[in-house]
Amino acid sequence: MRTFDSLDAREILALAISLEEEDARIYESFADALRSSHPKQAEGYEKLRKEEDGHRHRLLELYQERYGSSMPLIRRQDVKGFVSRKSIWLARSFGPDAASREAETMEIETRRFYEQAAQRTRDAGIRQLLGDLAEEERHHERTAEELSASPMEDFDAKGRKRLFILQVVQPGLAGLMDGSVSTLAPLFAAALATRHSWQTFLVGVAASLGAGISMGFAEALSDDGSLTGRGRPWTRGGICGLMTALGGLGHALPYLIPDIKTATTLAIAVVLVELGIISWIRHRYMDTPWPSALLQIVIGGLLVFLTGVLIGSS
Repeated sequence: MRTFDSLDAREILALAISLEEEDARIYESFADALRSSHPKQAEGYEKLRKEEDGHRHRLLELYQERYGSSMPLIRRQDVKGFVSRKSIWLARSFGPDAASREAETMEIETRRFYEQAAQRTRDAGIRQLLGDLAEEERHHERTAEELSASPMEDFDAKGRKRLFILQVVQPGLAGLMDGSVSTLAPLFAAALATRHSWQTFLVGVAASLGAGISMGFAEALSDDGSLTGRGRPWTRGGICGLMTALGGLGHALPYLIPDIKTATTLAIAVVLVELGIISWIRHRYMDTPWPSALLQIVIGGLLVFLTGVLIGSS
């Protein structure tokens, strides 16, 4: 995987062409998904598709003028710092509000890419085109926000909410899920194998802190935030690492109780509360339907718990 700073002007143009092609296809999917139920929004996404296709043609013309017809294959997944985008057909439910949020995120990321790319190139023609496209993507942000079926919110307030989700909720949720679920197996395996509360507590603390350090570094190194707007990497890493540690420590603390049966019963109750909180956060901020949020988290937690029980009982 390449870093954005390592790309030269030719590769930046090739990546921009790939991004515009992908965005146009996504907007075409939005339009097809909403055409029967929300024709007004579908028409808006069809217009965005045509504009993104126009961007692609302008970029292609400039690329051919500068570098000829041979183009390197470079995509968003080849460059560090981009947010991966799920295909529409993977979503169980899809509506205009979900499309609007996804489109806003796409446009913010693409605008930031053009702004960063324009600052790095010395070619006046490339710099002008990238700057013009950045401004057009800024207008697309507003268009995407207007395509929501919900009542219009204050644009600045909505922007702050979006940044809060990107910079705080997402890394915190990833850490909480990992800490609450991944530490279940070692904790309950230790409880059943040792039948000793203090030793189980030590295993739980070690697993929680180790997972917190690992997740913190992984999050900090995954994205520098320059293209995605996800904020400072070490701040995100700190949030993710802290929530990972807290997720594990929550069900390790009951083992400070000397009686192993009482401690285990209380730990199981804490786990259920943690899984409920995670499901609520996913429903509240990530727009995951309640049944899906509960099913995914509970099944994952149950499988890890049973793994710990089986290993600890052997």
